[in-house]
Amino acid sequence: MSASLFRHACFEISVADPQNLPQAGGAEIAFAGRSNAGKSSAINALAGHTRLAYVSKTPGRTQLINVFRLKCGAALVDLPGYGYAEVPDAVRRQWQNLLEHYLTQRTALIGLVLIMDARRPFTELDRQMIEWFGRTGKPIHCLLTKADKLSRQEQTKTLALACRLASAEFPDVPITLQLFSSLKKTGIEEVEQVIGRWLGLKEKGPSAKGEKAESPNAPTSVEAPAQGGKAGDDSTPSMH
Repeated sequence: MSASLFRHACFEISVADPQNLPQAGGAEIAFAGRSNAGKSSAINALAGHTRLAYVSKTPGRTQLINVFRLKCGAALVDLPGYGYAEVPDAVRRQWQNLLEHYLTQRTALIGLVLIMDARRPFTELDRQMIEWFGRTGKPIHCLLTKADKLSRQEQTKTLALACRLASAEFPDVPITLQLFSSLKKTGIEEVEQVIGRWLGLKEKGPSAKGEKAESPNAPTSVEAPAQGGKAGDDSTPSMH
């Protein structure tokens, strides 16, 4: 399995304010997700590093934007996990402002990897995240994590349902989806292919829109058809 795009990622900086992020750098790919969705574990699995991103047993503990520089010069930007209820309202508001500002104002940002627990995809806050970022017209790739906790049949049904939801609720947002397991290390090559295309490092292959991977051992993925056109890892703040 090749994961050369993410291998040798190096920590660069942590900031509490997006305005303190480096201004002169390569393209940025943001990773965002609900607390406990498995975002830090996914980043570690992609990078082949057990502790590159901090995995906390206390959801919502990581409150900073963390930047990891990839070998190709692009940056993986780990945003604070959202949706953890047991933090003060002021902290939740701070995270909300931080996430919204970065996702809508950062010009270096070229795409969003949205982490969702495969057993609870498209929560209210996930939908709000898609609405925020979807206005930019930039692509979103959804990782349905913890897929190892589902049977093969459940995985197929979950992915198909997620694809239908994405297409129905966000018809004009370029969204792709796949199953992912940090534990089993499945789905890594697929993520690399998608982000590699965003960065112009991978040839864009024939469209597989709406189709599943054919190999029985390959992670299943589909693309939600477009019609026309803050680092942490499960709960709920209001993001209104």
